[in-house]
Amino acid sequence: MIYEVSHRTTYSYSHGVSISHHLLHLSPRLTPSQIPQRHTLLVQPTPTVMKNAADYFGNPTTYITIEEAHSELSILARSTVEVFAPPDVEPWTTPAWEQVAQMLAGSTDADILDAYQFAFDSPYSSAASDAVRDYASASFTAGRPVLDAAIDLMHRIYTDFKYEGGVTDISTPVETVLREKRGVCQDFAHLQISCLRSMGVPARYVSGYILTHPPEGEEKLVGADASHAWLSVWVPGTGWIDLDPTNDQVPSIEHVTVAWGRDYADVSPINGLVVGGGEHEIEVAVDVSPAEPAAVA
Repeated sequence: MIYEVSHRTTYSYSHGVSISHHLLHLSPRLTPSQIPQRHTLLVQPTPTVMKNAADYFGNPTTYITIEEAHSELSILARSTVEVFAPPDVEPWTTPAWEQVAQMLAGSTDADILDAYQFAFDSPYSSAASDAVRDYASASFTAGRPVLDAAIDLMHRIYTDFKYEGGVTDISTPVETVLREKRGVCQDFAHLQISCLRSMGVPARYVSGYILTHPPEGEEKLVGADASHAWLSVWVPGTGWIDLDPTNDQVPSIEHVTVAWGRDYADVSPINGLVVGGGEHEIEVAVDVSPAEPAAVA
């Protein structure tokens, strides 16, 4: 499936900004089940510096510096990306979760070392809480295959928690989300990551987009989509398997991956520093739609 993605972010400042620097994670990355075909970036005011690079995790990034005084900043990212269904993995054929945890320490294998870095606490996904481990333990019974346990945990989060915007922000601790039983996609991804890490299983945060479907009989509203977040769990012999607790599904061809890291802090779509600005408001409009087939002459 080929998608066209449009992501516009507009910052409106109460006072003028004299200079700003920003790090952008807005370009879909190459993965085993995804091939980016085109990416363009339109920034107003025009940046003095615009440099493309890759971060520590291999995510495409763009650094920009704006030296023109401004009271509004508009960033429009447009991408075309082809997404393929990942290979099917039978959850009950994966290794027991205890084996996964035991094989990490002391290994010199490059793939295992890469996964091991995602087994530790990070700023937004702490696994140190007894409450987090207790919640995870109900799924991680003795000898249970790791992917089977992780999918069961995903089901429980979807069932036990209410999706509700405006009750959390990105800094809300996982323990608060667990106690209040509500939040948004970032909260649920951070929670499941914390649960997996509390059992010694590597998990990483994934940011991107998801194709949404309008109610039956209604048209899809322009700008009604949004950035989305889910996670990946590491399965030895298979690799990373995506899980989406917000929608209780193993992502397939309707998820577009932009970046991954330890948690949201590593993959924020737009981060930066401004001089001046005062208070600000942000408007975000995202569209994800299947690409129109090419006309046949």
